[in-house]
Amino acid sequence: MLIRNLENKMKLAFAVSIGSFITSIVIVAITFGFAYQLVIKSQGQIYVLDGSVPQLATQTDISVNREVEYQSHINLFHMLFFNLPPDDEFMKENISKAMYLIDKSGQIEYNNLKEKGYYNAILASSAILSIRTDSIKVDMEKNSFMYYGTQRIERETSILKRSLITSGNFKDVPRTENNPHGVLIENWKTILNKDISHDRKRKL
Repeated sequence: MLIRNLENKMKLAFAVSIGSFITSIVIVAITFGFAYQLVIKSQGQIYVLDGSVPQLATQTDISVNREVEYQSHINLFHMLFFNLPPDDEFMKENISKAMYLIDKSGQIEYNNLKEKGYYNAILASSAILSIRTDSIKVDMEKNSFMYYGTQRIERETSILKRSLITSGNFKDVPRTENNPHGVLIENWKTILNKDISHDRKRKL
């Protein structure tokens, strides 16, 4: 009888020990998870000084605004590539900046235009070229875009407007000073570029 009682007490003590061990592991796991969440949350909070007063700024996930960044990048490229005054140095500077935002397809298009005398014609006629972005459609699943814009070519005697549609793909790359959005346009091509109006300027 005594031996049986000892066995039962040993079994009970063993069960209590195992239960305590498992409970300890669960508590440690919950504590670790809670602490990890606190660390992640704290990393997303940044304090900035407004004068001498600290203000809390919350860091957001990059994916939240990524589509907007893609659109901004595509818009910036087209602004640099198509806003061209009759200034050779300014044109070269703009094109140079644009080439940081696109793959070799941008250089190919630039070389084609250069061979056709496009940039020389701008200088010779003192034309002022500008572009207005009408819309940019981004397909996040296919990493592709369609750009819709209106070109304005102002010469001494006339103003020509052209409808421009281009397409391409994009991919994420490391952010740099020359590519602040961290995006690279690929396979860029012109889908449509046609005249929509041609007005003569009135002579004063």
